[in-house]
Amino acid sequence: MPRSEIVGTDAGDARITWHPAEKKARLLLALSHGAGGGIEARDLRAIAAALPAHGVSVALVEQPWRVAGKKLAPAPKTLDVGWRGIWPALEKKGLPVISGGRSAGARVACRTATELGAAAVLALSFPLHPPGKPEKSRADELLGAGVPTLVVQGGNDPFGKPAEFPGGRYELVEVPYGDHGFAVPKKAELTQDEAVAIVTDAVTRWAGMLDA
Repeated sequence: MPRSEIVGTDAGDARITWHPAEKKARLLLALSHGAGGGIEARDLRAIAAALPAHGVSVALVEQPWRVAGKKLAPAPKTLDVGWRGIWPALEKKGLPVISGGRSAGARVACRTATELGAAAVLALSFPLHPPGKPEKSRADELLGAGVPTLVVQGGNDPFGKPAEFPGGRYELVEVPYGDHGFAVPKKAELTQDEAVAIVTDAVTRWAGMLDA
């Protein structure tokens, strides 16, 4: 059963909800939310439900601003402080840690991966640029992760469609028709459940190939 833990950081108290591997764990995947929502996001919930059966424990991380009940995310530097603060609690498990998140959380994971010694990065709905402003690219954050990286991106994500991403040493999986939250239109050629399955299948396959 999931178990929650409050972890103090220099940005305030964060909360980790642990979803332990069903058998012996080989990896720990830490996943944080974006700037507009929490760990109830459909992709985060689906990954936390799917990965434990494959030897991967999942830690869903709520940044201090969410735990404090605030509606607006702080500056990126403050998000990084919160992420650094939860890292010792992750390392206590004695497992290689995949640093991950969705949207703003994906940016945090990329920015801090090398510094924190992450084994890999999972970037869900990486916000390559603000909607309608492709000139304000954040590609340098993604390309600078410095560890094996998987990007899972909606085909219609206004923060960056898959075709907009630059070449680099990372894998990119597209969720056809998906928006920034991987929601697909009712008229799409796949259902919402099938779209979420693309996410979980991709993460499961990729995690299975990582060295533990």
